Amino acid sequence: MQPTPPTNDRYDFKTIEQRWQHRWEKEKTWKASHRSDRPKYYVLEMFPYPSGRIHMGHVRNYSIGDVIARYKRMQGFNVLHPMGWDAFGLPAENAAMKRGIHPAAWTYDNIDYMRGQLKAMGLSYDWERELATCRPDYYRWEQRLFLEMLAKGLIYRKETTVNWCDDCQTVLAREQVIDGACWRCDQPVLPKTMHGWFFKITSYAEELLADLDQLTGWPEKVVTMQRNWIGKSTGLSCRFQVENSDQAIAIFTTRPDTIFGVTFMSLAVEHPMIDMLVHGKPQEEEVRTFVLETVLAKQRAGLDQELDKRGVFTGSYCINPFTNERIPIYVANFVLMEYGTGAVMAVPAHDQRDFEFARAYDLPIRVVVQPDGAPLDPATMAEAAEGPGQLVHSGQFTGMESIAAQQAIIAEAQQRQFGAPHVTYRLRDWGISRQRYWGAPIPVIHCDSCGIVPVPESDLPILLPGANEPAGTHSPLHQQPDFIATTCPGCGRQARRETDTLDTFVESSWYFARYTSPGLDNTPIDKEAAAYWLPVDQYIGGVEHAILHLLYARFFTKMLRDLGYLTVDEPFTNLLTQGMVIKDGAKMSKSKGNVVDPNDLIEQYGADTVRLFSLFAAPPERDLEWNAQGVEGASRFLNRVFRMVMNQRACFDQTAAVDLTGLNAASRALHRKTHQTIKRVTESIESNFHFNTAISGIMELVNLVAAPADEPLDAAVLRESLETILTLLFPMAPHFCEELWQATGHGQPLNDAAWPAFNAEAAKEDEITIVVQVNGKVRGKLLVAADADEAALQQLALDEEKIAKMLAGQKPKKIIVVPRKLVNIVL
Repeated sequence: MQPTPPTNDRYDFKTIEQRWQHRWEKEKTWKASHRSDRPKYYVLEMFPYPSGRIHMGHVRNYSIGDVIARYKRMQGFNVLHPMGWDAFGLPAENAAMKRGIHPAAWTYDNIDYMRGQLKAMGLSYDWERELATCRPDYYRWEQRLFLEMLAKGLIYRKETTVNWCDDCQTVLAREQVIDGACWRCDQPVLPKTMHGWFFKITSYAEELLADLDQLTGWPEKVVTMQRNWIGKSTGLSCRFQVENSDQAIAIFTTRPDTIFGVTFMSLAVEHPMIDMLVHGKPQEEEVRTFVLETVLAKQRAGLDQELDKRGVFTGSYCINPFTNERIPIYVANFVLMEYGTGAVMAVPAHDQRDFEFARAYDLPIRVVVQPDGAPLDPATMAEAAEGPGQLVHSGQFTGMESIAAQQAIIAEAQQRQFGAPHVTYRLRDWGISRQRYWGAPIPVIHCDSCGIVPVPESDLPILLPGANEPAGTHSPLHQQPDFIATTCPGCGRQARRETDTLDTFVESSWYFARYTSPGLDNTPIDKEAAAYWLPVDQYIGGVEHAILHLLYARFFTKMLRDLGYLTVDEPFTNLLTQGMVIKDGAKMSKSKGNVVDPNDLIEQYGADTVRLFSLFAAPPERDLEWNAQGVEGASRFLNRVFRMVMNQRACFDQTAAVDLTGLNAASRALHRKTHQTIKRVTESIESNFHFNTAISGIMELVNLVAAPADEPLDAAVLRESLETILTLLFPMAPHFCEELWQATGHGQPLNDAAWPAFNAEAAKEDEITIVVQVNGKVRGKLLVAADADEAALQQLALDEEKIAKMLAGQKPKKIIVVPRKLVNIVL
């Protein structure tokens, strides 16, 4: 390989980058194996959806991961750094519909293009492990895992309410419903009850919650978000008997101490007992109209939009088991079927939502918990009193404090057999059914005689019709008779294939495990390889995936452990949530028209410049504000280093080690700065991945090497400094550094070099500058020995000529010494 000579002001990045990318690919430099005696390190960025081209957010995310991968290799680790494509799902299907093409054709074309973009960035991926979730060799194993989970009782099917477009004859995702209408045909969308498949993630709720304490390498905010999403609550499960019926309404409450204050019952509009409660009542038509209006209003509302509190009386009553009072039953739009039981015992004096509803509908308010202070008067209360206190008007529990009363009331309910202590979770089972085409088909068959029959494993994968030879458009599976018609594996009679496809979160919930077993064709995961590589040591991705993706990945890890594939409890030891790329005050996105195409930047400046800019502009966890001048600055810096190294190539003829004896002051200072820089860069990467401060440290060393000196620099010291610059900069700008490493006579590639170790003794400062203040104002500076103690610093400050004149014999009130920084004399 011939180095590129410095023929002009700017190095030839195009030739250099193409040459090194070709060599890395030819030599399979980044290929990883689990059969190694080196310690392992698995670094992984969240894999991309193949939307057509990468953007600056991708560049930043993948550059961070690549620096970590290269750094760990240089430290002697056996590094796994894979890449793939989260390729199924609604966005691809919608984009294909819009263009009149097949989603498979659209997706595979995008994958080819984006793969080329990632390779042009010089990212150190083991491309032999590449996967795409839309390929049968991936979703075949997903279908097998589905069948194993089904056999273990971790999957079930039940009726659920979906958004239905009658004109398109299809189910719509929430984001496809715009102002209550279908995004494609603008026809009204109606709720429809149909069957769907669910994963029993709630079976792992307690373990998912408890194991959050193990995730010490995760940002605290992400752990908190997951803890809140799982939402463990303890309290009382209790039955309120429906008047003149053998049915009872089950409720769960975390405040059993307020149960004597119940004045009405609120049900979610989806509650299954509504039909029974309103049947034959004068209110029946009004209730049914209200239920439909509420469902439609929820569809039209934003995901986080709260509706005005409204409700309607069902005409039925239930009985408070503690007081035997008749309690009117309402249907209310603010009660969620997803939480608790979908029924709420309403205590308006002590719950703000119930208070507002009671005021709106002129319902009774009864105080049963009296906090410290003046007695509460229901007629004059401006808001609910939601805190603890002493029970009043609560039968035998009157006079007890809230906490003690809660346990006593639960015990009473249990003794009388209408209630019990209960733990509930906000977390709900994961609905995985999608009534679309572009997803993994669910591998079951419906038989009129045998019921639901699993597809035999020998028949896997169940292929998407037309995906292998994509042409034209496509239809959802429930509109494809040839796909649906089949025979029952059990009885041989005619049967129907399941037409639902899997939620795309399923694919991204186990891909990190499949990366450990590339190309395996007899099982989804090689247990030996997975045991070696997992858990992922460093996971990198956006905070927008802090809940669902990470929660589902954690669930899948525990499930795969219990199925015998994995030996770990958690998938990701450390998590880095990088910030967004911001331009013109908003996140870069096509919809906002503020996207900067990295291809244009790579064409103009080279991949190393783009990588360096994305790493230097901000710490990884913070948002990066786009700055075109920053890219130009990164380019100037690399060109400056290129010229400096090429102009100093003669020093690399010097092979002797640095000899500190007899060094002049300039050489000694450069030697010290070199080891200080190694220390600073290493600590910046190890402690918090603050590559911006690491690059800043390298820039300072470059400045010192390039600075004019009164004395000539020792050749061995200069060589050590230049080699250090290239070695420390290599993970950020790999093509650039490899080229200069080769050009300066090194036979071994820089990628195979060891990360430099700093000499603590060499990094020590001989002398440091101390600021001297008088009453907090800077009045002078001292050049002192770096190891000067506090007493010596005080005396040196007092003896300094300018300070001594200011004191004029006054005795200081006190002297404050901040080691290695300042002395403050207080008069």
